[in-house]
Parts: sequence; C-alpha cells; structure tokens
Amino acid sequence: MKRCTWPTIPLTIEYHDKEWGVPVHDDRLLFEFLILEGAQAGLSWTTVLKKREAYRRAFDNFEPAIVARYTDKKCKALLEDEGIIRNRLKVKSAVINAQAFLKVQKEFGSFDRYVWGFVEGKPKLNHWNEPSEVPAKTAESDAMSKDLLKRGFKFVGSTICYAFMQATGMVNDHLVSCYRHGT
Repeated sequence: MKRCTWPTIPLTIEYHDKEWGVPVHDDRLLFEFLILEGAQAGLSWTTVLKKREAYRRAFDNFEPAIVARYTDKKCKALLEDEGIIRNRLKVKSAVINAQAFLKVQKEFGSFDRYVWGFVEGKPKLNHWNEPSEVPAKTAESDAMSKDLLKRGFKFVGSTICYAFMQATGMVNDHLVSCYRHGT
C-alpha cells in the first residue's frame, strides 16, 4: 500500500491512514486541532501527536466552554504538566482561542460553519505528485489567518491555518500516488 512520504513511524502512519485529510465537522474536534496545530509551532507534528492524549487530559478533552474559563492558576498548573508542551504563550493562547471560538460559535451557529466557509463548504482536492509541491500556505489559509487574528485568536498564522486545513480535511493534500488520495 503506497502512502504519502511523511508518515514514517507507527504513530504517524496511523494518523495519516485514519485522520489526516478526513473532513471534520465536529466543533470539539475542530477546536482540538486548532489548539494542537498552534502548539506545534516551531516543533514537529510527531512531537505533538506523542503528547496528544496528555493534551486531552490536561485540557479537559478540548471542551472550549471549559477551557475558556481557565484561570491563571490553572494555566500555571498546565505549565508544570510534563505531558504537554510547556510554553506559556501557547498555553495562554488556548484559553484566548477558546473564548474567541465561543464567540464564533455564537455568531455563526457553529465553528464548523464558519471555518468551512473558507473553502466554500467542501474539501479542496489537490493533485500533488511530489512532497515539494505541497504549499505551506495558500490564499485560503491567508484569509482564514487574517480573519481569525481579527477575531482575537492567537497562534493562527497562515502556515498554522494551512496545517489545520490539511488535518481537518478542508484540503486533501495526499499525494496522487497515495492510496488515500481522493478518499
């Protein structure tokens, strides 16, 4: 079975085969990916995947209404949790993003409706032959980043937004040779 070139260990292979590029329409899971993609900034996705279960435990299974109410005391406790990436700005951004996320849900009815609007509600199927062809950002991720920043979100630069779009199936960047392309 031929797959994209980046999954090289069992953890990333399982993620690639079961999650990456699968359209996500569940607000809680969209919030999880938004926070994890921001946590990845400057690190590898493998590092984040290894810490994913600890993140779920530490961040109340990424329930935005709970995370939005985190206090400074809770954030300090999170910075002592060795299971997650202990970066003060990234931890604080999760709380800020949860608060902004709830505002978007209220305005649009769901975060799903809002975020999928950047791709007109349906996944964009790309046709890359080589990993070097896959962009780090696009006009759509630029627009998403700009709007998220305007709404008060943090750690949502265009490259992070594009990785979020890939992870949540808004774009399908599986290589043409990969068995998951077009699925």
